Amino acid sequence: MADLHFLANPARFRRFSQRVVPSLSVATALMLAVGLYLALLQSPPDYQQGDTVRIMFVHVPSAWLAMAGYALLAGLGASLLIWRHPLAALMARAAAPVGAGFCAVCLLTGSLWGRPMWGAYWVWDARLTSMLLLFFLYLGHIALSRAYDEPDRGDRAAAILALIGVINLPIIKFSVDWWNTLHQPASVARLGGPSIHPSILVPLLWMAATLFLLFVLLVLLRTDTEIDRRRLENAEQQA
Repeated sequence: MADLHFLANPARFRRFSQRVVPSLSVATALMLAVGLYLALLQSPPDYQQGDTVRIMFVHVPSAWLAMAGYALLAGLGASLLIWRHPLAALMARAAAPVGAGFCAVCLLTGSLWGRPMWGAYWVWDARLTSMLLLFFLYLGHIALSRAYDEPDRGDRAAAILALIGVINLPIIKFSVDWWNTLHQPASVARLGGPSIHPSILVPLLWMAATLFLLFVLLVLLRTDTEIDRRRLENAEQQA
């Protein structure tokens, strides 16, 4: 908690970010190169789906990160509304477009994967619909945070939306269990252990770790930008 409190100061966070970003960028690039090799060249084609199954290595981690990104928005929203952490609003502004991007990638790759598997790019499946709602929640958060002349009002409105919208996350997760959907049940995070063969599971988890690093890197870079933008706005108001 002491470290988190230390990083809640925008200036200290920026110094921390500037130290971490270079090595994080190199690590992300190296892991991405290895991940693409494992996913495209090492993993075998599926006996039913053929090479189409390789879309999974981007689609599934993007879905995980889209959900994790919105959970981050909710946590930042709570920090802003309850503890008024000075960095929470800035990081939320930074994280929302990144999470929305991963959500868009999830929806796009899901459509490309669904066409050969289901015969259609889109169906009003429970998981697809709840994921689309998540994308709209991201867009709503972005719009609300910029809808007011006073940034603080916009940040608080966006934080409230994030806390309300977080109820959609368990709906996405458990939609395949609660309703009859075209998506298969959980095959990685399940009580009996993963049901995916290691030749596919290892590249999948590697790509998930890689895209997670990319998510963190983008949020750090965008948070630095938001800190600079807020400082510039404050300087203009005082001038």
